[in-house]
Amino acid sequence: MTIDALPATVLIVDDEAANLESLVRIFSKEGYRTVGASTGAEALEVLRGEPIPVMITDLMMPGMSGSELLRAAHAISPDTEVVLMTAYGTVEAAVDAMKDGAYDFVTKPLKRQAMVKTIRQALERQALRTENKRLKVRLQEVGPGGPKRIIGQSPAFRLAFDLCKQAAPATATVLLQGENGTGKELFARAIHDLSPRAEGPFVAINCAAIPEALLESELFGHEKGAFTGAIAARPGRFERANHGTLLLDEVGEMTPAAQVKLLRVLQEGELERLGGTAPIRVDVRVVAATNKDLHREVAEGRFREDLFYRLNVVALKMPPLHSRREDIPLLADHFLRIYCQKNAKARTGFTAAALALMEGYAWPGNVRELENAVERAVVLSQGDAIDATDLPESVRGGPRGSAQHLVIPIGTPLEEIERRVIHETLRHTKGDKILAAQLLGIAARTIYRKLEREQSDEADPAPAPKPDPAAP
Repeated sequence: MTIDALPATVLIVDDEAANLESLVRIFSKEGYRTVGASTGAEALEVLRGEPIPVMITDLMMPGMSGSELLRAAHAISPDTEVVLMTAYGTVEAAVDAMKDGAYDFVTKPLKRQAMVKTIRQALERQALRTENKRLKVRLQEVGPGGPKRIIGQSPAFRLAFDLCKQAAPATATVLLQGENGTGKELFARAIHDLSPRAEGPFVAINCAAIPEALLESELFGHEKGAFTGAIAARPGRFERANHGTLLLDEVGEMTPAAQVKLLRVLQEGELERLGGTAPIRVDVRVVAATNKDLHREVAEGRFREDLFYRLNVVALKMPPLHSRREDIPLLADHFLRIYCQKNAKARTGFTAAALALMEGYAWPGNVRELENAVERAVVLSQGDAIDATDLPESVRGGPRGSAQHLVIPIGTPLEEIERRVIHETLRHTKGDKILAAQLLGIAARTIYRKLEREQSDEADPAPAPKPDPAAP
């Protein structure tokens, strides 16, 4: 039996023995584990010793009143929901206690159904609060800047990560599509970590890295004697991922035979090992990833159309690094800290020239290429900061990104050059003037002033020249 399957605990506090015994009996019959206390001091000892989701207490008690117990209980166990029992004459006091954080109050004489309903609702609220805290912790872990290395603030990244968070709580399959090195496996792990399956296993398999003859065995397992060398039965990745998440990386490389078996697992929730005859039930959330255009693969007959639709329930497009240039300094700084620590190097950061070079490079290898470039620079650099000359030759002389490419003819007036640069920067920041000013190294008011001047010039065009009276 798992911890989640254990009955919820209700702490009951009442100085009248008959009332206490009656309430213990009622909630025990409802399937709850009950703990009784005849004084506030006893109740606090219970709260110090174990987590209590709900406490129900009499309001008027000698020594420590229910209101005083409420405040003390929240100091010891802030997550415990407190329900007060009160006589009609003390309802006003109970309402005041609710301002101090009580969940609810019930009036005497007590009605069994009302009592049970209130406690059930209090337990549901407590469970929801606990789940919200768990999700917040996981969001901090896998969210932007978290220790699991999903880094980004750009609009393209935010869009992808928001879709990731929305898809995580569901059971539907997710198809991650994007170029190599864009972080598909990290997003798959984020989907798992933010899902109700987070306590279960996360299993990954690269379908392109396993020989065709072994892929089915790796996925679905095999029985003893299923083929030469199968000296013992062995579970496959699906069985190992039971009650968790399975990442099928490079799913577009699967063989036709493996595609058929995968489709059956997704449709029926069961599989057969190679050489086996008995079906095995599995409960697995599948996340697939590919750098191929599966629409084209289907059209050209290399990928099953029915399997594609099974996998493509939630489609998530991973943005390439050249479309999220705002994230390059964040990622570079993150990798710098990692590899300085691994290589026992002390580097203060990047020079302006190095940052400009990295932000202007096209990064065909995406985040993985950036990581490798920073690691190399950390290992080979001699100065306190990483300079442009420390970066790989492929970055220094490689393809430049279109976002950084602005052609200005020789002889263009300085004022016009300034205007074009400002407008080009605003285009790539989607009109964010503060961000544009930061990128250009100028004050935001400078951009506002120049734009206002342009609007004024457009509104008040130069007057037309007066006609020459001597002209015919």
